[in-house]
Formats: sequence, C-alpha cells, structure tokens
Amino acid sequence: MCTSETFRALDTFEARSDDIVLASYPKCGSNWILHIVSELIFAVSKKKYTCPEFPVLECGDAEKYQRMKLFPSPRILTTHLHYDKLPQSVFKSKAKILVIFRNPKDTAVSFFHFHNDVPDIPSYASWDEFFRQFMKGQVSWGSYFDFAINWNKYIDDENVKFILYEDLKENLVVGIKQISEFLGFSLTDEQVRTISAGCTFQAMRENSQETHGAIGPFLFRKGEVGDWKNLFNETQSQEMDERFKACLAGTSLGAKLKYEPHCLA
Repeated sequence: MCTSETFRALDTFEARSDDIVLASYPKCGSNWILHIVSELIFAVSKKKYTCPEFPVLECGDAEKYQRMKLFPSPRILTTHLHYDKLPQSVFKSKAKILVIFRNPKDTAVSFFHFHNDVPDIPSYASWDEFFRQFMKGQVSWGSYFDFAINWNKYIDDENVKFILYEDLKENLVVGIKQISEFLGFSLTDEQVRTISAGCTFQAMRENSQETHGAIGPFLFRKGEVGDWKNLFNETQSQEMDERFKACLAGTSLGAKLKYEPHCLA
C-alpha cells in the first residue's frame, strides 16, 4: 500500500494553503471526519466533494501526486503518518491540520476486527496475538504510542486542531461546529444540525455500502465507546494503562485523550 517509490515522490508533493489535512492513527475515525468535512465543503460551496484517488495520502502509485495537481480546491488529504513525516510543503503552505484521536483500547479492538473482517489484508489467529503485536508496534503504520508521542509535540500549534472521537460521539453538533470554525467556514446553526443528522455513526453505517462500496460495513463496524471491555483481559488492560502512563501521562495530548473516564472506568 505504501511503496518506497511513493514515499520518495511524496517528498515533492505540493500542498496548497486551502488543503485540509486529516491526520489519525488507523481506526480512530478518519473516514467519519472525512465525511463530515466533505459535507461542510458542500454546505459552503454547493459542490459535492469527490476524490478519484485513494484518500490516504501515502498510499498509491508514485504518479499520484502529479494527478492531484489537477484536483480542484479545497482538497482533503487523509494520512496516518507522523507529523514530521509529512511533506514539508504542508507546513510551508500553512494548511489546516485536523488530528483525530481515539482512546488506545478501543482503537486496538477496532483495528483487530478490521484486520480479521476485511478480505485481502492479513488476519490474526486470536485477539491475544493481535494485542501482542499492537503493543510492540508491529502492525500497519506502527505503534499507536509512537504516533501519539510524535503528534503531542505539535498538537497545540496554531494550524493544528485536535478532535477526540469520544467527544464527537457525545456531542456531534458541538464537534462539527468546532471543526467548521477551525476551517474558517461560516455556517448557520441549522446547517450544522442538518450535517450532524447525516453524519451520526449510525447514519454513516447505514449508507456505508453506497459511500464506500463493499468495504463500507467494515469501516463502520460498531463505533462504540468502551467496546474494549469485550476483549481485554485484566492483564492486558493493566499493560495498556502502564504504557499510556509511561508515554503520555502529563502531556498535553495525554490530558486531551481523557484516558481515565474512557479506559479506566
């Protein structure tokens, strides 16, 4: 999915000031946020957002970035890369970056089901096997905690906006309004409520085959907060707690993740 040739070509990618970058570790809600931002663009421009390329910036052939020069603005660029692995043009252009995080326990469980449900990608014999690999960072796109530690350095930058998956689940209207304001879009409260009604996780799941084809139902499986309790045993839960404490306790991102109510309750 991510070849060395593509990564070399990515260094030459030309970002625009009105590009919208959606950064996340896998299974933290990137497809959900992509749909929300697409609907915001439609609300302000009346133009349906389309992207003929695979939406993850680092995935595809090396000629992808030349083709993307022809895409109309604004472009939505999703990525699972660390901040310091993004093309330099993203920072020079001062493109807006939305960073989506989800608590690590639910992220791990969602990632496990994704691997085992989606055809043509590696599966795991058991949850225990996947958990061991996840904690080692030996899964697609590497370690959740390495990703978090890297983004923590920049999470309060002016052009970066942090979005918590669990906050969107709790109050989608407020979350969409915050995203809209960060992107500089001027929407009425009625427009925000309309977008929210069509962007609930349930609505996304019901329309997933239409929007994402056969893979849709796997992208929007449950979307629950606390699903980790169905798979984690006590030892695994404690191991994750200790890793979180060692990596993120006392950091700006660690506080924003609200680990205690979502992962210790």
